[in-house]
Amino acid sequence: VQLQASGGGLVQAGGSLRLSCAASGRNYAMGWFRQAPGKEREFVAAITWSVGLRSYADSVKGRFTISRDNAKNSVYLQMNSLKPEDTAVYYCAAGSSFRYGDFGSWGQGTQVTVSS
Repeated sequence: VQLQASGGGLVQAGGSLRLSCAASGRNYAMGWFRQAPGKEREFVAAITWSVGLRSYADSVKGRFTISRDNAKNSVYLQMNSLKPEDTAVYYCAAGSSFRYGDFGSWGQGTQVTVSS
Protein backbone atom coordinates (compact mmCIF):
# COMPACT_ATOMS: atom_id res chain seq x y z
CA VAL A 1 0.00 0.00 0.00
CA GLN A 2 1.35 3.40 -0.96
CA LEU A 3 0.38 6.38 1.14
CA GLN A 4 0.45 10.10 0.51
CA ALA A 5 -0.04 12.43 3.46
CA SER A 6 -0.84 16.12 3.20
CA GLY A 7 -2.33 19.02 5.11
CA GLY A 8 0.37 19.98 7.56
CA GLY A 9 1.38 23.54 8.24
CA LEU A 10 1.93 26.26 10.79
CA VAL A 11 -0.88 27.19 13.15
CA GLN A 12 -1.22 29.09 16.39
CA ALA A 13 -2.07 27.33 19.63
CA GLY A 14 -5.80 26.74 19.84
CA GLY A 15 -6.13 26.48 16.09
CA SER A 16 -7.07 23.60 13.84
CA LEU A 17 -5.61 21.60 10.99
CA ARG A 18 -6.88 18.70 8.92
CA LEU A 19 -4.48 16.08 7.67
CA SER A 20 -5.31 13.82 4.75
CA CYS A 21 -3.85 10.52 3.68
CA ALA A 22 -4.59 8.93 0.33
CA ALA A 23 -3.97 5.18 0.09
CA SER A 24 -3.46 3.06 -3.01
CA GLY A 25 -5.35 0.20 -1.35
CA ARG A 26 -6.91 -0.99 1.87
CA ASN A 27 -6.08 -3.67 4.36
CA TYR A 28 -7.43 -3.61 7.91
CA ALA A 29 -6.62 -0.28 9.50
CA MET A 30 -5.09 3.10 8.96
CA GLY A 31 -3.24 5.04 11.61
CA TRP A 32 -1.69 8.39 12.30
CA PHE A 33 1.59 8.62 14.16
CA ARG A 34 3.85 11.53 14.98
CA GLN A 35 7.47 12.14 15.79
CA ALA A 36 8.72 15.26 17.50
CA PRO A 37 12.40 16.29 17.37
CA GLY A 38 14.47 14.13 19.68
CA LYS A 39 11.56 11.85 20.49
CA GLU A 40 10.41 8.46 19.33
CA ARG A 41 7.53 8.05 16.94
CA GLU A 42 4.26 7.69 18.82
CA PHE A 43 0.77 6.54 18.09
CA VAL A 44 -1.90 9.22 17.61
CA ALA A 45 -5.04 7.56 16.25
CA ALA A 46 -6.22 4.65 14.16
CA ILE A 47 -9.36 3.53 12.39
CA THR A 48 -10.53 0.37 10.67
CA TRP A 49 -11.72 0.54 7.08
CA SER A 50 -14.68 -1.75 7.57
CA VAL A 51 -16.71 -0.62 10.59
CA GLY A 52 -14.77 2.51 11.51
CA LEU A 53 -13.52 1.27 14.86
CA ARG A 54 -11.38 4.05 16.33
CA SER A 55 -8.55 4.31 18.82
CA TYR A 56 -6.85 7.43 20.16
CA ALA A 57 -3.83 8.26 22.25
CA ASP A 58 -4.82 9.77 25.58
CA SER A 59 -2.96 12.96 24.72
CA VAL A 60 -5.30 13.73 21.79
CA LYS A 61 -8.65 12.38 22.99
CA GLY A 62 -11.36 14.99 22.73
CA ARG A 63 -9.25 17.18 20.42
CA PHE A 64 -8.45 14.99 17.41
CA THR A 65 -10.87 13.01 15.27
CA ILE A 66 -9.89 10.33 12.78
CA SER A 67 -12.24 9.50 9.92
CA ARG A 68 -12.18 7.67 6.64
CA ASP A 69 -13.76 7.85 3.20
CA ASN A 70 -13.83 4.34 1.78
CA ALA A 71 -14.87 5.54 -1.67
CA LYS A 72 -11.73 7.68 -1.87
CA ASN A 73 -9.42 5.30 0.01
CA SER A 74 -8.59 8.25 2.22
CA VAL A 75 -8.19 8.83 5.92
CA TYR A 76 -8.31 12.17 7.70
CA LEU A 77 -7.16 13.56 11.02
CA GLN A 78 -9.05 16.62 12.20
CA MET A 79 -6.94 18.32 14.84
CA ASN A 80 -8.59 20.96 17.01
CA SER A 81 -7.40 22.91 20.04
CA LEU A 82 -3.83 22.38 18.95
CA LYS A 83 -1.06 22.79 21.48
CA PRO A 84 2.66 23.50 21.00
CA GLU A 85 3.37 19.95 22.17
CA ASP A 86 1.48 18.66 19.13
CA THR A 87 4.32 19.94 16.97
CA ALA A 88 5.76 16.98 15.07
CA VAL A 89 6.04 15.28 11.74
CA TYR A 90 2.82 13.34 11.27
CA TYR A 91 2.82 10.05 9.39
CA CYS A 92 -0.03 7.96 8.13
CA ALA A 93 0.38 4.20 8.01
CA ALA A 94 -1.49 1.11 6.90
CA GLY A 95 -1.74 -1.83 9.24
CA SER A 96 -3.14 -5.31 9.68
CA SER A 97 -4.16 -4.51 13.26
CA PHE A 98 -3.94 -1.63 15.75
CA ARG A 99 -0.59 -2.89 17.04
CA TYR A 100 2.30 -0.56 16.31
CA GLY A 101 4.37 -3.35 14.84
CA ASP A 102 1.62 -4.32 12.43
CA PHE A 103 1.73 -0.99 10.61
CA GLY A 104 3.97 -1.94 7.71
CA SER A 105 3.36 0.76 5.11
CA TRP A 106 4.19 4.36 5.86
CA GLY A 107 3.63 7.67 4.14
CA GLN A 108 6.28 10.35 3.79
CA GLY A 109 5.17 12.52 6.71
CA THR A 110 3.80 16.03 6.91
CA GLN A 111 5.06 18.72 9.28
CA VAL A 112 2.72 20.25 11.84
CA THR A 113 4.02 23.22 13.78
CA VAL A 114 1.99 24.82 16.54
CA SER A 115 3.22 28.17 17.79
CA SER A 116 2.51 29.46 21.28
